[in-house]
Amino acid sequence: MSKKIVNLLILLPLAIILIILCVANRESVTLALNPFQPSDSVLSFTAPFFVFIFLSVLFGILLGSAATWISQGKHRKRARLEAREAIRWHDEATKAAANTQTASPVSRQLAAK
Repeated sequence: MSKKIVNLLILLPLAIILIILCVANRESVTLALNPFQPSDSVLSFTAPFFVFIFLSVLFGILLGSAATWISQGKHRKRARLEAREAIRWHDEATKAAANTQTASPVSRQLAAK
């Protein structure tokens, strides 16, 4: 229940802000990617301004996520290595326990000393 309330408290104001942003920035603008000939229609895009704002935010989120994923690669590699080592130790412990159970009573007495 509290998760729904928190989501409502965060998502509702965010949705209201985004709607206001869309309404306030609905004028069409042209984004020219050719700095030498801005009037070149091949490398220019015309759309409402809020579309460019959303695309830039989305691009920033994706770029930041990729940078974080790349920078945390060493931690993921270490976790994989430690997981393999834990599995290996677990298998060795299981084999040792199986060997102890199949050993004769005399060898168990010798191992206990």
